[in-house]
Amino acid sequence: MNSLGFDKEPKDTRVVVAMSGGVDSSVVASLLHEQGYEVIGVTLQLYDFGAALQKKGACCAGQDIYDARRVAETRGFPHYVLNYENNFKDSVIEDFADSYLRGETPIPCVRCNQTVKFRDLLAVAKDLGADCMATGHYIQRTVNPDTGRAELLRAVDPGKDQSYFLFATTQEQLDFLRFPLGGWTKDITRQHAQRLDLITADKPDSQDICFVPGGDYTKVVKRLRPEAQKPGTIEHIDGRVLGTHEGIIHYTIGQRKGLGIGGGHSDNNDPFYVVKVDAANARVVVGPKEALARDTIHLKDCNWLAGAHKNVLLKFRSMMQPIPATLIRNDDGTATLALTEAQYGISPGQAAVCYDGERMIGGGWISATSHSTLAQAA
Repeated sequence: MNSLGFDKEPKDTRVVVAMSGGVDSSVVASLLHEQGYEVIGVTLQLYDFGAALQKKGACCAGQDIYDARRVAETRGFPHYVLNYENNFKDSVIEDFADSYLRGETPIPCVRCNQTVKFRDLLAVAKDLGADCMATGHYIQRTVNPDTGRAELLRAVDPGKDQSYFLFATTQEQLDFLRFPLGGWTKDITRQHAQRLDLITADKPDSQDICFVPGGDYTKVVKRLRPEAQKPGTIEHIDGRVLGTHEGIIHYTIGQRKGLGIGGGHSDNNDPFYVVKVDAANARVVVGPKEALARDTIHLKDCNWLAGAHKNVLLKFRSMMQPIPATLIRNDDGTATLALTEAQYGISPGQAAVCYDGERMIGGGWISATSHSTLAQAA
């Protein structure tokens, strides 16, 4: 059994590596090639919104494609660039813009993994006759000895763990995928990059959404959806109108700064937070922090990799520590999570991801939140 789980020699095992042009996927491809596997590197040319806005910055474009190609050339394995601009724009960017118009806070990285990478690119890998596809994600894939099923565990390095962004991975996809870096810390990855003399060895990690130049997502949404600039009111939860705004896209649940209403509206000048974004009526509702408290999360479009679990650990933000919750799954793809303690700043459009210890068992998209003592849902 080789290191990728196949009962044959590495030289007889073809693996397609998704190469983004960063250090992680460069190391994965180079190490597998060094170990004797038949490696084919593939980079997706995705929609260059940076060029569209006449600014530098894009996803898997320009410099990233060049870096991936150079790594493949210097290490001696084939590399292909596939134009997936239309797929990416339709599946990820358009959904991103529409989500903001609905008053949600989207996570485009999950959509990208769910569609372009693990649907479209995976299909290409199979067409190329690959035994599996490997990526540079930090997550551990194991095979349960009792069931024989592939499972996902959180990465060894909690600061790099990407399990939250991979909750929508299906069992069929997981059977075909490999994640060689899940048992490493980032410094080990960079050490191997230095040893292999990769051009990406010192390349910094991307901090922003890849298609949002400079992190200014409002510019992207305005360009795609001009109606997003529709003005409206900023209202207190008690109904008072405190001001006006120039588009709900400037506001997200839990936001405290940049509300545009000034001070003097609350006792002791206590800060206000965005409690609700009412897209249909162009209203932004604000209130004190305690008004953000929610102890129930409603999910849609769920994906589960394991059987029924009632008591789970939950993450509704990628870097938070998991918290206990009770999961109720429904046959229609929805679910409800009852939290042991109320939490703050949970926004529709985000993902709620469930764990059984270190094992990621799936999750869903947050459609609404509520509090057991409150009548309304946000």
